[in-house]
Parts: sequence; structure tokens; C-alpha cells
Amino acid sequence: MKYDVEVKISLKKGMLNPEASTIQRALALLGYEVQDTDTVNIVKFSMDEEDTNAVEKEVDDMCQRLLCNPVIHNYEIQISPMRDE
Repeated sequence: MKYDVEVKISLKKGMLNPEASTIQRALALLGYEVQDTDTVNIVKFSMDEEDTNAVEKEVDDMCQRLLCNPVIHNYEIQISPMRDE
């Protein structure tokens, strides 16, 4: 079965986020007041697997080994059966 996978990767609380700080300052210069700016990277892909448990296990391994640094990043995995088009 085919599955759509979305992984959201963000920095853990307390980690410096220069990208978010730059965005917040730029928005302030444009006249927008924004608080608690954060950036999130989203990685989307599809996989063929027998069930969602197998997909989740493989994607978790991908996150631990390549997609993020578990020491400084949090990640959230969303899995859904691929819709027929």
C-alpha cells in the first residue's frame, strides 16, 4: 500500500534560531508585530509499505539517522494512506 508521509522538523526549546530571529526583525521593520517566531522544515514524500506501523518505524529511523539531529530537533511524523487520483 502507498502512504503519504509528512515530517515537521523544528528546533527544541532553548535552542538558538537565527533564522526565526531574522524573520521576526524583518517583519517588525515592515510594521508587523510578531511574537514567538519559529521556523519549521517540512519534508514530504510517499512510501510503499505493508502497514502504517512499518512506515512509522522506517520514517522514525530516517529522522534519527538523516533528516534531523535528535539532540537539537523535535520532529513530528504524519502518515496517511495515499489517495487514489
